[in-house]
Amino acid sequence: MSWVYLTVAIVSEVLGTVSLKHSNGMTNWLPNFGVLFFYGLTVYMLSLVVKTIPIGTAYAIWSGMGTAVAVLIGWLLYSERIEIAHVLGILCIVVGSVILKFADA
Repeated sequence: MSWVYLTVAIVSEVLGTVSLKHSNGMTNWLPNFGVLFFYGLTVYMLSLVVKTIPIGTAYAIWSGMGTAVAVLIGWLLYSERIEIAHVLGILCIVVGSVILKFADA
């Protein structure tokens, strides 16, 4: 179940980050609520995850996968530039996350 919680933590962190983009410097009420709700959910889910998954592994996977997904969302939804260095960095993050997952299996 911890891996489900970690997935929820990753998704909610990305949704919080997207809400942050729409908050306009924390001046828009609805996105502000999204920021607080999704980041709060992220922290709660991570607190459940670290009960059974080593904290270093959980944090590395959460932050790495969240970063990778945020870069892809920026590219797909907001037309942010993505270059080969970004792609290589994301691949390193994903490969590193997979290695960490199997190292603790």
